[in-house]
Amino acid sequence: MERLMQYVWQHRLWPVKDMFTVDGHRVHVIDPGCLNHDSGPDFFNAKIRIGDEMWAGDVEIHVRASDWHRHGHDGDKAYDSVILHVVSKDDAPVRRSDGNVIPQMKMSCSPSFNESYRRLVASAADDLPCHEEFKTIDNVRLYSWLDNLAYERLYNKSERINRYLSRFSGDWESTCYVTLARALGFGVNSEPFERLALSVPLRFVGKHSDSALSIEALLFGQSGLLDEVGDGDSYVELLKKEYDYLARKFSLERQPRLGWKMSRMRPANFPHRRIAFLAAMLFGGFRLMSRIVDAGNLAQAYKLFEVELVGYWASHYTFNGSLEAARSVALSRGSITVLIINVVVPLLYAYGLSLDDKSMTDRAVAMLQEMKPESNSVVAMFVGAGVKCDDAFTSQALIQLRREYCEARKCLYCRVGHRMLSRSVKA
Repeated sequence: MERLMQYVWQHRLWPVKDMFTVDGHRVHVIDPGCLNHDSGPDFFNAKIRIGDEMWAGDVEIHVRASDWHRHGHDGDKAYDSVILHVVSKDDAPVRRSDGNVIPQMKMSCSPSFNESYRRLVASAADDLPCHEEFKTIDNVRLYSWLDNLAYERLYNKSERINRYLSRFSGDWESTCYVTLARALGFGVNSEPFERLALSVPLRFVGKHSDSALSIEALLFGQSGLLDEVGDGDSYVELLKKEYDYLARKFSLERQPRLGWKMSRMRPANFPHRRIAFLAAMLFGGFRLMSRIVDAGNLAQAYKLFEVELVGYWASHYTFNGSLEAARSVALSRGSITVLIINVVVPLLYAYGLSLDDKSMTDRAVAMLQEMKPESNSVVAMFVGAGVKCDDAFTSQALIQLRREYCEARKCLYCRVGHRMLSRSVKA
């Protein structure tokens, strides 16, 4: 409720005729102030006329006036700058730490507003309750919002990359290695793949980059998947023997169960072949980050992941299980597209930001704009609501909207949700 009141205050959605302090002085808001996301009053630097007096300072919002005392604001000098206390229930007077009374105002909204908000967020995580709104919003407003969301998603991915970079003391190749591994989980197994890569440092792999068997042994051994295989497969026996040697050499700690998911999954998408693909990318030395930076266009980006598996994994999707139709190609075109979206583009964008190189960040965005949109349930949901999605830049925006706003029930911060609610608040 308090967040809803903050929203109404921030966007000036109150009925002006009801703007009076509890002791009868008219309130005129010149500037509602800036929303504070940290400790302290809710809004900084507001300008308000109360009666005939002009005030400049902060605004605090509570559901009940007594929350001022319950939260200890009456003894906190950080709240001495509050010039107006906005409440839903006026159940107590409030004072600053010096004892001076603070003007207090009840916020009165349309009875339908709360109901509109509750109805909107109640099903936002499972459905698209605002789907009719998409059909009425003008394209300039909608696609401006989607552009912002696409860049927001890129920044979020860049922040994850920067956390890796900090962990690896500025080593971009190690950062690229873990980013690639996480992306190979294709959502379902992203966390296990990330933990796997973090448990096998790139510097260890580099010492055996000339041996495909050693790299596969390191990855499969740390993945825990070898532990589930019985005797009788000569390749598996070689992996186990090599892993035992390398685990002692590098003092590797066996990982707890990584939580691999394989139910209702096509055999070609099992983590085994994805790990085999990662091993193939590591064989001969891992220089993917430098190759990403050198990739001048989308066609060159696709070539980065056009890998054929050899040996055991050219004809197997898991241990002791051969493919019905042997396929040596590691990844489909569609899967490579996903890797470009989740590996090449964000790494190129983050690297460009680190160098303040706009041409590089522009190249990353151009790749998204050149690719076809992703085909998934999220994109289909918005297309069904009338949103035109012609490229991966837009589909990434729609995924950001769904994941970070709809599913998080942040309808207040979505332009579409705001448009719906702003009509009902004064109804």
